[in-house]
Amino acid sequence: MDTKNSINSSASPEPVASTAQQRSLVPKGITIGLAMFALVLSLAGYGFRLMVGDDTGEVLRHAAVIVPAFMLGIPLLFWIGSRIFNKVKGTHIEGWNAISLGYLTSCISILWLMGTYS
Repeated sequence: MDTKNSINSSASPEPVASTAQQRSLVPKGITIGLAMFALVLSLAGYGFRLMVGDDTGEVLRHAAVIVPAFMLGIPLLFWIGSRIFNKVKGTHIEGWNAISLGYLTSCISILWLMGTYS
């Protein structure tokens, strides 16, 4: 029996798993759910402030700054950070995973702020 040929014949000349497109670890539904949860959390406090009787203009001005910061700013910073980290360190961080982590951080930050000011 020729062991040299049997070993070489079982080895594939091209790697199958390493060249395949790597997929995101976080499903898109989870990311969309986190985004909706962050939106609901960021708007919930303003509805309460309007019910209590705060000035509508002041509430809207504050919401115009804070809601985009949590909905766009934090996830965007995580996505940009993943791009920079991929270029500098040569890692492979999927953009979708970075956005999901950004929304998770956004939700935690909003809950922390709600707990601090309640």
